[in-house]
Amino acid sequence: MKEKDILEFLKEVRHPAKDDRDIVELGMVSAIDITDSSVCVTLGFPKRRDPLTEYLVGAARAALIRNLPDNIQTEVKAIVVEEAAPSKKKGLELGTAQLDNVKHIIGIASGKGGVGKSTVAVNLACALARLGYKVGLADADVYGPSVPTMTDTEGMQPAAVQEGTQELIVPMEKYGVKWMSIGYFADRGQALIWRGPMACNALKQMILQVKWGELDFLLIDMPPGTGDIHISLVQEIPMECAIIVTTPQNVALCDVEKGVNMFRNKNVNRRILGLVENMAWFTPAEHPQEKYYIFGKDGGKRMAENTGIDLLASIPLVQSIRESGDNGAPAALGTGPDSQAFISLAAAVADKLNK
Repeated sequence: MKEKDILEFLKEVRHPAKDDRDIVELGMVSAIDITDSSVCVTLGFPKRRDPLTEYLVGAARAALIRNLPDNIQTEVKAIVVEEAAPSKKKGLELGTAQLDNVKHIIGIASGKGGVGKSTVAVNLACALARLGYKVGLADADVYGPSVPTMTDTEGMQPAAVQEGTQELIVPMEKYGVKWMSIGYFADRGQALIWRGPMACNALKQMILQVKWGELDFLLIDMPPGTGDIHISLVQEIPMECAIIVTTPQNVALCDVEKGVNMFRNKNVNRRILGLVENMAWFTPAEHPQEKYYIFGKDGGKRMAENTGIDLLASIPLVQSIRESGDNGAPAALGTGPDSQAFISLAAAVADKLNK
């Protein structure tokens, strides 16, 4: 295994903001250290922080893991080229200045995957926009970003703009909403092989280094579970409150209750705005008045009562919601009962926060 072999592997990693050229061609590979059992690659970045630093580091490590034997340990580090004086290093720290003109930051969370959290988040964003609010959504599910698919923005790449000494990412805009996702910087089907700290840093860039502008609501589609990414989010992002998404069945309610307890933990301490019961019942398109409680009845209502939080909405399980998500045209944009359910949810959210 030689340095030239490692360079060939790293040519797989392309910089989306640099005409899609690879990191080797761009001269970003500063050092390669090879031993019998490990490979360590150092990537060099200018002292002006690259908004895709964490993505490129993660993508480089993924390329090494794909191409090297399983018994070889891999590491990728980022350094600042032409190291600045200590007093200037603070410029590399991400602050919350880009959130100064955002009125409400809301986390959309669940303790369990598969409950339709991203579907609720995307449709809530579109519904709020339909009500006349300025809305943004940050896709914080770094391991399974679905927002590009659900909004038909897959394959698009946000631009980067220079403002003073800082380079900012410009979010995609569609349906009256500003969208940001790590999915815009990864190839379709590409696995992001990131440890917790790397994922947390990438996520912070996807929120704090984005030119959001003036917003009434910034929704953060959080990953399922109650891990270090969630703790990092509430510590680094001035999140005002959270909306919990669940489905009616007991196995989901048990996991979602853990999510409720996480936000109520004294070290997190974020207000829970309310609960959304997704897939509350099934209604066939041919018989819109019929309801079939496939996952059980009133599970969300009971959980809301037991935890002392408001039930904001019960969203039905209808085929059109699934189809609209797959087609990139969220159901909230329509005129049927499914879209009205999300409009009602948006009105309830806005009403509670505006009060």
